[in-house]
This record gives sequence, structure tokens and C-alpha cells, in this order.
Amino acid sequence: MSKHIVVTGCSQGLGKALIEGFIDAGHTVSGCARSAEKIHSLTEHHGAAHSFSAVDVSDTTQVYAWANKCLENHGPADLVINNAAIINPNSNMWEVDDEQWSQLVDINIKGVFYVCKAFLPVMIQQNHGVVVNISSGWGRSASADVATYCCSKWAIEGLTRSLAQELPPGVAAIPLNPGIIHTTLLESCFGDSASQFPSPQQWARDAVPFLLGLTAADNGQPLTVH
Repeated sequence: MSKHIVVTGCSQGLGKALIEGFIDAGHTVSGCARSAEKIHSLTEHHGAAHSFSAVDVSDTTQVYAWANKCLENHGPADLVINNAAIINPNSNMWEVDDEQWSQLVDINIKGVFYVCKAFLPVMIQQNHGVVVNISSGWGRSASADVATYCCSKWAIEGLTRSLAQELPPGVAAIPLNPGIIHTTLLESCFGDSASQFPSPQQWARDAVPFLLGLTAADNGQPLTVH
């Protein structure tokens, strides 16, 4: 049965690999990203059966309008994946630029909150649906030079596991560590050594069936794609 799958941060990296995998598997995708140019390209490539919108997830007005559009176009979401995230340049915590820190919090934490809040009421009404909030190995451990990113992903772990305890039967919230993948985000931390890790497309071969297999029984479990 075809599912309606919502993915934020869908224009590059893990998000783009996921939507391509879901579409190839016969599912309907609603995606968003900040780049209008990349969204236009996705719309042209994948056609009218799917919906792609330029959305800044840190903007409540944009998020709620987009969610309403997704629900009107394709009905309740079966799976929502909060993937959109940024990272600050490697630095000691006390040297991080204030504006860059604020933007990271707005996207990585507030954005996840807003998207969950936008889609969950219909899931709860339907007693059906899974929300996956992309965490990180750095949401369950700590490292020098990435304190702000770790902070945001630890926040996602706490938010999601607490949310899971509030949901009714049939609905799930899951924090997911994707593993270490060669993305531009990883390059910003690891430099050239990022290339030794799997590409998003390689990762998606395992991640897509894994995500499609999640159910309400997985509610609150901190999972990892292997």
C-alpha cells in the first residue's frame, strides 16, 4: 500500500536520497527545503504526483501553511521525517558566532518542534502515523568542536523520547541515528576523510526499507540505521 511520506531538508544529502528511495518504492512524497531553486528542480524531475515546497522550518507561518497544503494534497501523513539540520563551523564553544548558534537552534530544534506540532494532530485523530526525528551519534555522545550540534541533537533525543510518552496508541515518535554518512555536513567536520563513509544513496538502500518498516510498536525507541 502506498504511503504519504513527509521529509524536511529534502533537497540534498540524506533527505534527497530518502525521497528518491521512497518514490522508487511507489510512495507519495511531500518534501521541503529552503532552496527554491532546488525545490523547482525536484518538482520538474518528479512531477505532479509529489509535492515539494520552499520552506524555512524555523518559520512557524511557513511550516503550518506547508503542512496544511501537504494534508490537503495527499491526506494524512503515514510517516514524517524531520531531517532538516545545519551545523556550525568546527570551533570551541565559546568562539561560536552568536548568530550562527541562534540559527542552528532555530532550525535543528525549533524546526523539529514546529513540524511535529503541524502534523501530529491529524495523526492523533487517525490513531495512525510515525514521526522520525533525525538525531545523530552526537545526540548520544559528545565531541570537542561540535558542542552546538551535539546540544541540538541531544535536545532532539529528549524531545522525541518525551513526546513518545504523550502519544496515544497507534502513533509513534522515534529518534533515529542515521549513522556516519558522507554528506556536506560531515565534510565540514571531517574534511577529506568524510569520503571514507557511505554516500547518502548507499545509506538509503538500507534506510528506506528500515523506515518503511517502523510501526507504533517502535514508539520511543532510540534507533539506529545499520
